This record gives sequence, C-alpha cells and structure tokens, in this order.
Amino acid sequence: MAQNFIQVKGKHFEKEGRPYYYLGTNFWYGINLGSKGPGGNRERLIRELDRFQKSGINNLRIMAASEGPDTEPWRMTPSLMPKPGVYNEDLLDGLDFLLAEMAKRNLHAVVCLNNFWAWSGGMAQYVNWVTGKPIPYHHPVDGGWTKYSLYTSKFYKLKEAKALYWKHVETIINRKNAYTGKLYKDDPTIMSWQLCNEPRGMFHPRKYRRWISETAALIKSFDPNHLVSIGSEGETPYPIGNKFKRDHADKNIDYFTFHIWIQNWQWYNPEKPEKSFPRALRKAEKYFEHHLEIAEENGKPIVLEEFGIARDNNDHNPSSSTEWRDKYFEEMFQMVFTHAYVGSSIAGCNFWAWGGEGRPRSPKTIWKSGDEFIGDPPHEFQGWYSVYEKDKETLAVIEKYTKIFIALAERK
Repeated sequence: MAQNFIQVKGKHFEKEGRPYYYLGTNFWYGINLGSKGPGGNRERLIRELDRFQKSGINNLRIMAASEGPDTEPWRMTPSLMPKPGVYNEDLLDGLDFLLAEMAKRNLHAVVCLNNFWAWSGGMAQYVNWVTGKPIPYHHPVDGGWTKYSLYTSKFYKLKEAKALYWKHVETIINRKNAYTGKLYKDDPTIMSWQLCNEPRGMFHPRKYRRWISETAALIKSFDPNHLVSIGSEGETPYPIGNKFKRDHADKNIDYFTFHIWIQNWQWYNPEKPEKSFPRALRKAEKYFEHHLEIAEENGKPIVLEEFGIARDNNDHNPSSSTEWRDKYFEEMFQMVFTHAYVGSSIAGCNFWAWGGEGRPRSPKTIWKSGDEFIGDPPHEFQGWYSVYEKDKETLAVIEKYTKIFIALAERK
C-alpha cells in the first residue's frame, strides 16, 4: 500500500509514516456546493476550503449520498440519486470537484455513503423504493423519531434495499474523478469510507451487524487502500439496538466512531446554562471515557465525529453570542487532546457543523430548496448548531486547538 494513504497502525492513524491526528468539521453539503447546477456555488466552496486550510481544519466529513425524489420534505436537494440507479451528473461532478479542491489544500475526507435520517433520503428512501410504503417522517416540530426509526431499520432485512445501496457503494468507490483522473479508490484525499450516518439497529441488531460485516467486506473487495468506518453514534442514553463493541468488532471496520449530543439528549439546557452545563459536561466526559475504554480494549483508533450545542439562550440568529458553545468546544477539544497526548486510541474529532458564509433565510426556519446550505440539515431549524465564518470567538478556540493537534502529530 502506498504510504500516502491514511492507515491504521495499532491503535493510531498514520500518514506517510507519521502519526495522524486531526481537528475537523462536518461539511455534509460540500457535494452540493460543488455542483455546476441548481444549489451549486463553487466560488463559495473554494472560499470555505481556503478557510479550512488557513484555520488548520484538515478533515471534512462529507456526504456522497442523497436520495430523491426531490419533492419529499426536509431533504437536501437536488439529490444525488433521484431514482434508483439514476444519478444527477451535476452532483457527481460536484463531488469530483470537491475532492479535487480538497487535495490541493491537503484536506482529507471521511466519505459517508448512506444516512439513517431522512434529511438526505437515506435508508428510509431505500425502504420506500422497495416496499412502496410511505415514510413516517420525523417532523422538525412534532417529532416522531421512534416510528421513523422502526420504519427505517427495516432496511437491514430487505435484500432489495441493501442491493440498491450496495450498487451505489460500488458506483462511488469505482468512480473516476473528472478533474484529477484518479479513481476514488486510488485517491489518498479520502481517509475513510463510512457505511452510514448514525445507523441504528433498533429491533434488528443481528441483521444490523450482518449488514455492517457484509458492507465492510464489499468495500474492502473493491478498495483495499482506504479505511472503513461505521458512522456510529455509540451507545446513546436511549435504546437504539446498538452494541458499541460488537458493532465495531468486524475485521474490516478499521476504527471506532462516536457522537456526543448533550443538548439533544437533554443533558444541557441552553436557557439555563449555569445550572445545566457543569452536569452535562460531566456526563459527556463519562460517555467519552466509556467509549474510549472500549476502543482501547480492542486496540483500534476512535474518533469523536459529531458534537455541538446551540448559540446562547438557544438563539438561532447568526448574530447572537456563543459564549457557552465556545466553552463547550474548548472543553471537548481539550478532552480529546489530553487523552491523545498520553497515547490513547483517540485520534481526532469533527465538530458539528460548519455553516461558513451561508445564512438562514431567517432564524429558526425550515430549509427549503433554494436556501443557502449551512451546517444544520434541512430537517432541523436553521441556525441551531451552525458555526459561521464571522463567529470570531469560536474560530479562535478552533484555531488554538488545530495548532495543538498539528504539533501533536509532529512531535514524533
């Protein structure tokens, strides 16, 4: 294997024979910005990538999957695959352009190939395509998460749905980049293929783990160069049918992933931060250490690839203050660094999520086609968790720790 691919050595990542640690972000809509068609904005994409390079953000978690039809609610549109096996060529070209521009700036991608949640179509859309049964959406206001999750988890037992997904996996991995001339499977810009964003086993844990094993083996058969990860959020406070150790035990899963959501899990109340923040931070640390311990026991690296909180007082206005978010980012970056410094399995983190120069149509609205893309997916109130390029205090914290992580990688 060529040394410029990021690899796993023991419980750590390596790049070109040196340790690889990173502080990155979630940039799921990069594929859409890269498009020459509707929703695309290549000039903005280049500016955002330049910001990442300048700030030291060196790892982007991106989507390489979105399923139609584009008439469905709360979806990122236009979609990459509006119908089974039918692709939007502008978006495929947009993915090519995104990866090519990332390569110029020495940025690496975690490429997500599916989604448990409906904001990109995902598993639910595959179930709908195969069964014809309507998707019981999780509504931005009224919820409905359990009913939706039970519907979506049927994916694991539907051979036709999995076959459609596996065909998409094959299409992306074997694609040739129109700008670099490289096959994706030969491109070291890609760090990892990720099976799905936050897949949940629900009442089908065995079928879920079988899907993990089958998909990881399939990817490795196409592409032995790249790492493979699940996209797991870990063992959340709620029963979701996941077992962190078992789920990551497969030989073709190269590293562990987990997410921490102190506000979504109702540990933190942004309207009562003085009271709730210390307790939430203690719970976050306990959750962090529990998952790190499992990765340590299994001798694989681990990445915290989603975490974030709202702006102060849960205000969705881009001009509102971010004092508590800045404190939270400082604490989480320091937690990752402290454990990485002593040689543990923790290898990096991706905060949620980059909003950049995009702005909501108005604060706390639901995204609709034609709106600017920001960090909040279309099924969430816009402006909730986005980090903007004007958030100077937040960016100062981020840049402080990107320097620390770069130094950590260079110390050996």
